[in-house]
Amino acid sequence: MAKRGSGGRRKNRGVREVGGGRGVSAGHGSSGIPADPGNGDNGAGGGNGGGGGHEGAAASSGSGGLAGRIILGFLRGNLSGMLIVIALIAGVTAVMLTPREEEPQIVVPLADVMVQVPGASAREVERQVSTRLEKMLYQIDGVEYVYSMSKPGAAIVTVRFYVGQDRIASLVKLYNKIQMNMDQIPATVAGWVIKPVEIDDVPIVNVTFYSDRYDADTLRRIAEEVENRLQGVENTGRTYLVGGDPLQVRIEPDPEAMAARGVSILQITTALKGANITLPAEVLQKGDRVATSEIGTTLEN
Repeated sequence: MAKRGSGGRRKNRGVREVGGGRGVSAGHGSSGIPADPGNGDNGAGGGNGGGGGHEGAAASSGSGGLAGRIILGFLRGNLSGMLIVIALIAGVTAVMLTPREEEPQIVVPLADVMVQVPGASAREVERQVSTRLEKMLYQIDGVEYVYSMSKPGAAIVTVRFYVGQDRIASLVKLYNKIQMNMDQIPATVAGWVIKPVEIDDVPIVNVTFYSDRYDADTLRRIAEEVENRLQGVENTGRTYLVGGDPLQVRIEPDPEAMAARGVSILQITTALKGANITLPAEVLQKGDRVATSEIGTTLEN
């Protein structure tokens, strides 16, 4: 407050107001009575405080910029609520319109090229067949991976195309690529087979037979019977057997006896093929009886 002089007249030369704060600086009234130094100090302090508040308000309003205006828009308006509602509507629409399947079918064209190389070792098969075939198949458009397995007398080269490639077109490319390069096939190659592989061909159930009582041949026969039963189950795909000892006849020629009789391996092979064939010869009918005759013999014992 301004000091009042003795003459009753109000004079104040040092009053100032800054930022809403009121302060009185030290001064003299008309009567010559000095103003209260304490009030002058307090007034000066109040004036300084008010000035600081004004300067802080100006600084805060100027430093916000674009980000500050955006934040104030979200805080003071209904924009955030509108965005939440729009996001919910878009999510529900996407769930309702997006196609979906319980078991989606992923198209991954895949094929195995099985090559037969009789009499060649695994290393020879790898050098002469597998490596060359891998490089050649990598040149096909759309091929992602090519890997092979070499073993004595045979090789398996697997070709996998990118996901989403047309299955029929991919197999045609593979077949044409091999046919166009038949002149580069080694003479030791006896033949090859291109076998497509489906995603559904992956086994989902493996059944293992084990016994301390039966041998491998008997276990395989039991497994063959189980396989025949499983093929009759509805929606069953491909079934196959792995392992066991399939029935086979092993013949070990005697080189000395062959040389003494002048017999070659080719003659033995031809004789074996002819000895294991039976053909129907004639149907005999007499009265109400019908009899069929066969020519040939089969391998026994």
